[in-house]
Amino acid sequence: MEDYKFFLDNGIEDLHKGNFPKALENINKSLELKNDWEIPYFYRAVAHQAMENFDEAKKDYAKALELNEKMTDAYYNRARIILTNKTASKEEIQSAVCDLEKALEQDEKFLDALYAMAAAHKKLGNYKTALDYLDKLLALEPEAVNARAFKKLLQQKYL
Repeated sequence: MEDYKFFLDNGIEDLHKGNFPKALENINKSLELKNDWEIPYFYRAVAHQAMENFDEAKKDYAKALELNEKMTDAYYNRARIILTNKTASKEEIQSAVCDLEKALEQDEKFLDALYAMAAAHKKLGNYKTALDYLDKLLALEPEAVNARAFKKLLQQKYL
């Protein structure tokens, strides 16, 4: 008799192989057997996100966070869904900022979250705040080429 972990492990393996429909199938079987654990919700959200089922992904990230509020990557991934949406409203971008703040509370050296925070603040027109986040990132990783380019763009075009 297979257990929830068997299906979850297979689903994660399917995710790594890029077989997202099969990953969903296995993760759903895992959740049928055990649905009080954040890990399968997180990985199902990752699969949905990869398939651009963003509403489903956000629901699963929310469920994972309800079960474990310390899932740094769930906050970050949920924020990324919003920040990659070119038509996101200011309210949605602000909710992404809140998610990124939670991720950074848990890991202040989370470089991708620092970069995403700079991008979110640029979208909100908070150019100085965006620069502050880029400076934090560059203090941790001086060779971050994308952050350097983003900082230069902000300084030349917006400040």
